[in-house]
This record gives sequence, structure tokens and C-alpha cells, in this order.
Amino acid sequence: MADIELPNQEGKTVPQVTWPVRAGDEWKELSTKQIFENRKVILFSLPGAFTPTCSSTHLPRYNQLASTFKKLGVDEICCMSVNDTFVMNAWLADQEASNITVIPDGNGTFTDAMQMLVDKNDIGFGKRSWRYSMLVDNGVIEKMFIEPNVPGDPFEVSDADTMLKYLAPEMAAPQEVSLFTKPGCPFCVKAKAMLSDAGFEYEEIVLGQDATLTSLKAVSGRETVPQVFIGGKHIGGSDDLEAFLS
Repeated sequence: MADIELPNQEGKTVPQVTWPVRAGDEWKELSTKQIFENRKVILFSLPGAFTPTCSSTHLPRYNQLASTFKKLGVDEICCMSVNDTFVMNAWLADQEASNITVIPDGNGTFTDAMQMLVDKNDIGFGKRSWRYSMLVDNGVIEKMFIEPNVPGDPFEVSDADTMLKYLAPEMAAPQEVSLFTKPGCPFCVKAKAMLSDAGFEYEEIVLGQDATLTSLKAVSGRETVPQVFIGGKHIGGSDDLEAFLS
């Protein structure tokens, strides 16, 4: 890997490629023209669907910040990998990342043209994409963040927060918010309304569907709902949230 060049492509036009994609039970074609023409797009590329860093951090954070990027003029956020369309679709469904468009560069055509195709035979991957992100404006690459050329799978600069800092240097990154609720709980409704009014987007974890009472007690030390976590900190119930926001 050390002797492979990973050139920055800023100022260049994205490669012209058409990918076969599976939409439901039909084959369709997706082209770079459809994705990039007259649009501002963030594309981040990674070694593989279902792999640890890609699944735990890279894709989820872009999905989480999608509405923030939209307010900054970004039309679409795309995730690319040298995987086939069935794998990419299954991964997207597993991640519940509805704000992301996945691009299956199964033959590595786009990745190779970007000079980001690398050999990962040592771990049985074959040819895969090096990890990077880029901001593309009307087909022209405005900014690229390429992970350093070191062994392994570095993840230092292609993350969503680095891209956000480039687009809006003065903006504080939205904090991660999780909310435990259960159906029919009026205090949960109140907590959700307070979070929305304060401009917070949140992940709702419903007892009986997404988690158990045992899980709630394990992470919060309490058995009542709602329980709110902001930026990794346990805030508490609806009264605690009200005090926190005020």
C-alpha cells in the first residue's frame, strides 16, 4: 500500500460511469450524470459494506447529519463501495440509513478512474476502494478528504464531521440524541416535543420494539420512560430534560 499513489482530484470532473442497480425486483441504471449534474453532492467511499468502521461510524454519522448538510445546500449524500448492488441494498436496509444513497461500484470502474482502487488481497477483499470523501458541485470535485496512505484502514479525515467543518467552519456539530420511550406515554410525547422545539433530531428507542426494560435499566439505571441521552450524557426524564433545556 505504501507505494500506491492516492492523488487528490480537486478541480477535476468526476468519471463518467453507469452502474447497474437493483430497485425492488427490477434492474435499472444509475449514472454519474443523474447523481452529479447541476447538484451539490457529498460522496464518501469505503472498503466494504458490513465492515466494522463503515457500519459503526462512517455511514451512520453521515446519515445522522443529513438534514444539517441539506440546510447547507447539499442535495444528496452518496455512499460508494466496491460491492454489488444486492450487498449494498441489504446493508442500507440493515443500517436503516434512509438519508443515504448507496452506489454499488461492483466492478470498481469509478473507483479505478478516481485512482482510489487498492489491493486488499491480504484480507481476502481483492480490489477495494481506499477510504475518502468528497464534495462535488455540478460534476466538479470541489474538495477531497483522503485518508492517509498508511497500512490498515485509517479513518481520520473522511468522516461526516470533517466535511461539516469544511462546509460550515463556525457551526457546532449537532449532538447525538437518543430517547427511550414506550407507546401511550404522555411524558414521552412531551419529551419529543421539547426536543423538536429545541431543534434536536433524535433516535427514538421504543420499549417492546427496539429494546427491553432490562436494556433501559442497564444503560440509564432507571425503569421509567422517557429517558434522554444527549451527546452521550444521560439527561433523565421529561422534567430533567426541561431543566436541561432551560
